[in-house]
Amino acid sequence: MRQLVAWNVMTLDGRFEGVEPWQLDMHGTVWGEELEAFSLGQGEEIGTLLFGRRTYEGMRDYWTKEEGPIASMMNGLDKAVASRSLEVADWSNSRVLKGEAAETVKALKQEDGGDVFVFGSAELLATLMAEDLVDEYRLCLAPVVWGEGTPLFKPESGRTHFRLRESRPLKTGGVILFYEKERG
Repeated sequence: MRQLVAWNVMTLDGRFEGVEPWQLDMHGTVWGEELEAFSLGQGEEIGTLLFGRRTYEGMRDYWTKEEGPIASMMNGLDKAVASRSLEVADWSNSRVLKGEAAETVKALKQEDGGDVFVFGSAELLATLMAEDLVDEYRLCLAPVVWGEGTPLFKPESGRTHFRLRESRPLKTGGVILFYEKERG
Protein backbone atom coordinates (compact mmCIF):
# COMPACT_ATOMS: atom_id res chain seq x y z
CA MET A 1 0.00 0.00 0.00
CA ARG A 2 1.20 3.49 -0.82
CA GLN A 3 1.88 5.87 2.05
CA LEU A 4 0.14 9.24 2.35
CA VAL A 5 2.69 11.97 3.05
CA ALA A 6 1.69 15.56 3.85
CA TRP A 7 4.21 18.28 2.96
CA ASN A 8 3.80 21.87 4.09
CA VAL A 9 5.74 24.96 4.96
CA MET A 10 4.31 26.65 8.04
CA THR A 11 5.10 29.39 10.51
CA LEU A 12 6.22 28.63 14.06
CA ASP A 13 2.66 29.35 15.21
CA GLY A 14 1.21 26.78 12.81
CA ARG A 15 -0.03 28.95 9.90
CA PHE A 16 0.38 27.58 6.40
CA GLU A 17 -1.27 30.59 4.79
CA GLY A 18 -1.86 34.18 5.78
CA VAL A 19 -5.19 35.94 6.26
CA GLU A 20 -5.65 36.20 2.49
CA PRO A 21 -5.79 33.06 0.32
CA TRP A 22 -2.38 32.25 -1.17
CA GLN A 23 -0.55 34.62 1.17
CA LEU A 24 2.54 32.42 1.37
CA ASP A 25 5.36 34.89 1.91
CA MET A 26 6.77 32.75 4.74
CA HIS A 27 8.06 30.47 1.97
CA GLY A 28 10.57 33.18 1.08
CA THR A 29 12.11 32.96 4.55
CA VAL A 30 13.12 29.30 4.04
CA TRP A 31 13.61 29.03 0.27
CA GLY A 32 17.12 28.54 -0.98
CA GLU A 33 19.40 25.99 -2.59
CA GLU A 34 18.85 23.43 0.18
CA LEU A 35 15.05 23.52 0.05
CA GLU A 36 15.07 23.49 -3.75
CA ALA A 37 17.28 20.38 -3.75
CA PHE A 38 15.08 18.79 -1.09
CA SER A 39 11.96 19.55 -3.15
CA LEU A 40 13.42 18.02 -6.31
CA GLY A 41 14.58 14.94 -4.38
CA GLN A 42 11.20 14.58 -2.74
CA GLY A 43 9.60 14.81 -6.18
CA GLU A 44 11.29 11.55 -7.12
CA GLU A 45 9.31 9.80 -4.35
CA ILE A 46 5.93 11.12 -5.48
CA GLY A 47 3.64 8.71 -7.25
CA THR A 48 0.64 11.02 -7.09
CA LEU A 49 0.11 14.57 -5.83
CA LEU A 50 -3.22 14.92 -4.06
CA PHE A 51 -5.00 18.24 -3.60
CA GLY A 52 -8.30 19.64 -2.47
CA ARG A 53 -10.07 21.75 -5.10
CA ARG A 54 -8.88 25.18 -3.95
CA THR A 55 -5.26 24.14 -3.64
CA TYR A 56 -5.41 22.32 -6.97
CA GLU A 57 -6.72 25.41 -8.74
CA GLY A 58 -4.13 27.68 -7.12
CA MET A 59 -1.25 25.31 -7.84
CA ARG A 60 -2.41 24.81 -11.42
CA ASP A 61 -2.71 28.55 -12.00
CA TYR A 62 0.76 29.15 -10.58
CA TRP A 63 2.83 26.24 -11.92
CA THR A 64 1.51 26.29 -15.48
CA LYS A 65 2.99 29.81 -15.85
CA GLU A 66 6.37 29.03 -14.26
CA GLU A 67 9.56 27.60 -15.72
CA GLY A 68 12.49 25.72 -14.27
CA PRO A 69 13.13 22.38 -12.60
CA ILE A 70 10.45 22.70 -9.89
CA ALA A 71 7.82 23.78 -12.43
CA SER A 72 8.77 20.89 -14.72
CA MET A 73 8.43 18.49 -11.81
CA MET A 74 5.07 19.89 -10.69
CA ASN A 75 3.64 19.94 -14.20
CA GLY A 76 4.88 16.43 -14.97
CA LEU A 77 3.70 14.56 -11.88
CA ASP A 78 0.49 12.52 -11.69
CA LYS A 79 -2.11 14.60 -9.86
CA ALA A 80 -5.47 13.88 -8.27
CA VAL A 81 -7.97 16.35 -6.85
CA ALA A 82 -10.55 15.34 -4.25
CA SER A 83 -13.61 17.42 -5.02
CA ARG A 84 -17.38 17.22 -5.01
CA SER A 85 -17.74 20.29 -7.23
CA LEU A 86 -14.92 20.13 -9.81
CA GLU A 87 -16.01 18.44 -13.02
CA VAL A 88 -12.80 18.56 -15.07
CA ALA A 89 -9.16 18.53 -14.01
CA ASP A 90 -7.38 20.43 -16.79
CA TRP A 91 -3.82 20.56 -15.44
CA SER A 92 -1.48 18.05 -17.12
CA ASN A 93 -1.67 14.50 -15.75
CA SER A 94 -4.64 15.33 -13.49
CA ARG A 95 -7.83 13.53 -12.59
CA VAL A 96 -10.81 14.24 -10.36
CA LEU A 97 -11.60 11.84 -7.51
CA LYS A 98 -15.37 11.86 -7.19
CA GLY A 99 -17.12 10.91 -3.96
CA GLU A 100 -16.25 11.20 -0.31
CA ALA A 101 -12.62 12.16 0.21
CA ALA A 102 -11.79 9.45 2.73
CA GLU A 103 -13.11 6.65 0.52
CA THR A 104 -11.50 7.92 -2.68
CA VAL A 105 -8.15 8.42 -0.93
CA LYS A 106 -8.28 4.92 0.57
CA ALA A 107 -8.67 3.62 -3.00
CA LEU A 108 -5.87 5.91 -4.23
CA LYS A 109 -3.52 4.49 -1.59
CA GLN A 110 -4.28 0.99 -2.91
CA GLU A 111 -3.11 1.85 -6.45
CA ASP A 112 0.33 0.84 -7.68
CA GLY A 113 3.10 3.39 -7.72
CA GLY A 114 5.02 5.74 -5.50
CA ASP A 115 3.62 7.41 -2.41
CA VAL A 116 0.75 9.90 -2.42
CA PHE A 117 1.78 13.41 -1.35
CA VAL A 118 -0.54 16.18 -0.24
CA PHE A 119 0.73 19.76 -0.59
CA GLY A 120 -1.27 22.45 1.22
CA SER A 121 -4.93 21.40 1.28
CA ALA A 122 -5.53 21.91 5.03
CA GLU A 123 -9.27 21.20 4.78
CA LEU A 124 -8.64 17.93 2.96
CA LEU A 125 -5.88 17.02 5.42
CA ALA A 126 -8.25 17.56 8.35
CA THR A 127 -10.64 15.04 6.81
CA LEU A 128 -7.86 12.56 6.07
CA MET A 129 -6.36 12.90 9.56
CA ALA A 130 -9.76 12.34 11.18
CA GLU A 131 -10.00 9.11 9.15
CA ASP A 132 -6.44 8.06 10.19
CA LEU A 133 -5.14 8.14 6.60
CA VAL A 134 -2.04 10.37 6.94
CA ASP A 135 1.07 8.26 7.44
CA GLU A 136 3.75 10.93 7.55
CA TYR A 137 4.08 14.68 7.93
CA ARG A 138 7.00 16.58 6.46
CA LEU A 139 6.96 20.11 7.77
CA CYS A 140 9.29 22.96 7.03
CA LEU A 141 9.09 25.40 9.91
CA ALA A 142 9.66 28.97 8.79
CA PRO A 143 11.31 31.13 11.46
CA VAL A 144 8.40 33.59 11.69
CA VAL A 145 5.29 34.03 13.83
CA TRP A 146 2.25 35.58 12.18
CA GLY A 147 -0.33 35.54 14.94
CA GLU A 148 -3.08 35.21 12.35
CA GLY A 149 -3.84 33.32 9.18
CA THR A 150 -4.98 29.84 8.28
CA PRO A 151 -3.77 27.11 10.63
CA LEU A 152 -2.51 23.90 9.10
CA PHE A 153 -4.06 21.70 11.76
CA LYS A 154 -7.81 22.03 12.23
CA PRO A 155 -9.85 21.02 15.29
CA GLU A 156 -11.68 18.42 13.20
CA SER A 157 -8.35 16.72 12.42
CA GLY A 158 -8.67 14.87 15.69
CA ARG A 159 -5.83 13.69 17.85
CA THR A 160 -2.92 11.97 16.14
CA HIS A 161 0.42 11.05 17.62
CA PHE A 162 3.56 11.21 15.52
CA ARG A 163 7.15 10.20 16.13
CA LEU A 164 10.00 12.43 14.97
CA ARG A 165 12.06 10.42 12.48
CA GLU A 166 14.44 13.12 11.31
CA SER A 167 15.13 16.84 11.42
CA ARG A 168 17.19 18.90 8.98
CA PRO A 169 18.14 22.48 9.78
CA LEU A 170 18.45 24.82 6.80
CA LYS A 171 20.95 27.65 6.39
CA THR A 172 17.95 29.99 6.03
CA GLY A 173 16.91 29.30 9.64
CA GLY A 174 14.09 26.93 8.74
CA VAL A 175 13.93 23.32 9.85
CA ILE A 176 12.48 20.36 7.96
CA LEU A 177 10.83 17.88 10.31
CA PHE A 178 9.87 14.33 9.36
CA TYR A 179 7.11 12.85 11.51
CA GLU A 180 5.76 9.33 11.11
CA LYS A 181 2.44 8.27 12.53
CA GLU A 182 2.85 6.14 15.64
CA ARG A 183 1.46 2.70 15.10
CA GLY A 184 0.08 1.11 18.17
